[in-house]
Amino acid sequence: MSTIRDAQASKSLKADTLADSVIILLALTAVQRVVGFGRAMLFCRWMDAQTLGQWDMAFSFLLLAAPLSVLSLSSSFRRYVEYYRERLQLRMLLRRTAAFYCLAAALSASVLWSGRGWVSQLVFGSPEHARLVAVLAVGLLAVLGYHFFIDLLTSLRKVRLISSLQLLQSVTFAVLGIAFVAGGGNAAGVVAAYALASGLVAAVAIVWLLRSWPDLPQQGAPPSQRDLWAKLMPFAAGVWMTSILGNLFEVADRYMIVHFSPVGSEEALALVGQYHSSRLVPLLLVSVAAMLGTVITPHLSHDWEQGRRRQVCKRLNLYMKLACYAMSLAAVVVLFAAPLVFGVAFEGKFPGGLAVLPWTLTYCIWFGMIAIAQNYLWCAEKTRLASVALLVGLAANVGLNLLLLPRLGLLGAVMATTAANMVALALVLAFNYRLGFRIDRGTWVALALPPLVVLGPWTALVLLVAVAFEAILRDRLLSTEEKQHLADGLLAYRQRLRSLRPGLDSAG
Repeated sequence: MSTIRDAQASKSLKADTLADSVIILLALTAVQRVVGFGRAMLFCRWMDAQTLGQWDMAFSFLLLAAPLSVLSLSSSFRRYVEYYRERLQLRMLLRRTAAFYCLAAALSASVLWSGRGWVSQLVFGSPEHARLVAVLAVGLLAVLGYHFFIDLLTSLRKVRLISSLQLLQSVTFAVLGIAFVAGGGNAAGVVAAYALASGLVAAVAIVWLLRSWPDLPQQGAPPSQRDLWAKLMPFAAGVWMTSILGNLFEVADRYMIVHFSPVGSEEALALVGQYHSSRLVPLLLVSVAAMLGTVITPHLSHDWEQGRRRQVCKRLNLYMKLACYAMSLAAVVVLFAAPLVFGVAFEGKFPGGLAVLPWTLTYCIWFGMIAIAQNYLWCAEKTRLASVALLVGLAANVGLNLLLLPRLGLLGAVMATTAANMVALALVLAFNYRLGFRIDRGTWVALALPPLVVLGPWTALVLLVAVAFEAILRDRLLSTEEKQHLADGLLAYRQRLRSLRPGLDSAG
């Protein structure tokens, strides 16, 4: 059978190497982040708070509705594409899952279209945005197509193509979205721009798949429908539950603002717009932490499989210390720059966002730390415990919002979210502890640093500098072994740069 597969192999299906994947992913992801950040900055500059709030709620709804409507089925590609590829049944898998996707997408879009009024009430707090829901119904089809092909290409390890398509989507959305907003367009136009960008990527991916279809392994004996879905659905259901809980945890506060704020629906959407402006930079910290969490997973998993559990604990403690301290220091820099960003770049339109920025920075750092800390649960194969932590955090978010939002307004909502993230992080750490993870004193100190930004940038900076001196001069926060490990790492990078310099000089 291997001979047949080798004969049918094609360059179009050849997976990128791991080294190439990392380099390409980092380079294109950096460009994509820059494009996305610039687009978001211009959105905040040219949109008023109410329109920005409508876009925020619409985008959050798309992220929530996409996995919900198709049961996260394409997530099973990451686990089972190679399984069916080995059995010469990949064409069958793609045909059946694509058929399910088309039917589920059409049904979901029809439900949104026919129920525009109540969906508008659910998402925007008023039935007056039925037209925007109609745009969301059409946009959902494009977003689902985009997710289907990104998951497929990820499972085929086509990192070069994936990164290029994601960059294409980001650039297209930035160009179209900025054009709509600069021309005085509303939130519906921005949603349409996002849908067009996602649809363009899906169309390019379809062309690639049609060209590659003859190179896919020939049809083997197909399994029964029951056997296929019995294999795919349990895995997809687990991812679906985690995805839904994660998305609900992330958007709960904004839905609480829309439905339980003591102001009218339009004023509530304006509060969401103010909130959106405060999340713009902090979410970059979350994305960096999430990327770091993904990068360190294979290394921790390797140590775990080799039986080096103490090494996993040591490494994860060090990663958490460095990441939390670095993000707290970055948060202080953001606070120093905030008056310029909000006063000049945003033209003073979002004073509410500036007021809650320290709290937003605090909970975003803690949320990023959840992404890093849960690596121990991944290694121990207890991923469902992370969902339990998010579920409890979600309940805390809703309960505290009901208590604080009517009394403190936007500040109450953000404080409730901060407390909910602290609860979720504490639960992840508690689950880790039960599975053998021991947190050292330095890690506890690092995790306590993010709230310092609420005290103001100068106070936070002085305290962070004091912590840095304590870590350098003594062994209570960073052990001698950790300092030696960091020194060795810096020395290795320095030697690597020296080895690259002759090549760079000759090229010049």
